[in-house]
Amino acid sequence: MHFYFILAAIFLCGFVDSRKIRGISSSYKRFYRERRSFLCLDGSKIIPFEQVNDDYCDCEDGSDEPGTSACPGGRFYCTNLGFRPHYLPSSRVNDGICDCCDASDEYNSHTHCQNSCRNLGQRERAAVEGQMRNLDEGLRLKQQLIEEGVLLWREKQSQLRDLQQVAEDLQIKLEEHKHRTHEADQLKTLKALEAGDSGFTHHNNTATSIFQILDSNKDGRITVDEVQAKVAFVQDEEWLLSEDEVVALLGGAHQMDLAMFQHTLWESLKAGDRLKIKDTHGTPGSLAGEETHLKVADR
Repeated sequence: MHFYFILAAIFLCGFVDSRKIRGISSSYKRFYRERRSFLCLDGSKIIPFEQVNDDYCDCEDGSDEPGTSACPGGRFYCTNLGFRPHYLPSSRVNDGICDCCDASDEYNSHTHCQNSCRNLGQRERAAVEGQMRNLDEGLRLKQQLIEEGVLLWREKQSQLRDLQQVAEDLQIKLEEHKHRTHEADQLKTLKALEAGDSGFTHHNNTATSIFQILDSNKDGRITVDEVQAKVAFVQDEEWLLSEDEVVALLGGAHQMDLAMFQHTLWESLKAGDRLKIKDTHGTPGSLAGEETHLKVADR
């Protein structure tokens, strides 16, 4: 008989303990110790522990009624073993709607709630595993792209080095070509100078011979009279040059030496379009042969 009383007492204690600590998380159980007075979590009041979860709100913060809907600002903790635990407003406790997947919020209602935490947990874990697989696949693809990028970068670096080598070779060839072109230009210039010197000497010899023809008295100077006697217009040989025209041909002077002749009258005679040496019909020392010589020099 005493054995049955002991069992009944253990059962009642377990029932009271279960009733008292319903709706709290394991981290808060230290504040809800059986057979002690209870201090409201906001520190506003101390009440007998029997008044915890008695469906009457004693504490202003509602901490004495975590497992009932007595306090308007209270919270009920869903343990949801196998799924995610969470809090819900205490007003939803025993309201006939299953809010906790473990049905712990409807412990004293006529609603029959099934514990669906295991199924929910399995679906969530499957979803998380799918996300992890996608993440692993993404990381694998990322690593693959990195490796391909490294290979492509090395390939491009090799191509760049080849192009740089080609550019250097072309630069060397360009410099060689410039050097050869410069040498060729120098040689061409040298030949042109040599040819120019020859023409210049011939030009000087021709100018000297014409000057000697015009210098009748051989005094090393030609005068207005000497020019009038031996120079005529191309279009009208019979027309006698006036003194002013001759002075203009002599650069404003009435006489000049060979050096001045080469820069004044000689240029007009060499052009051959206005003036010429008069024809003396091929007599010894005549000017006809010199005119031919002058035309050859013009060419």
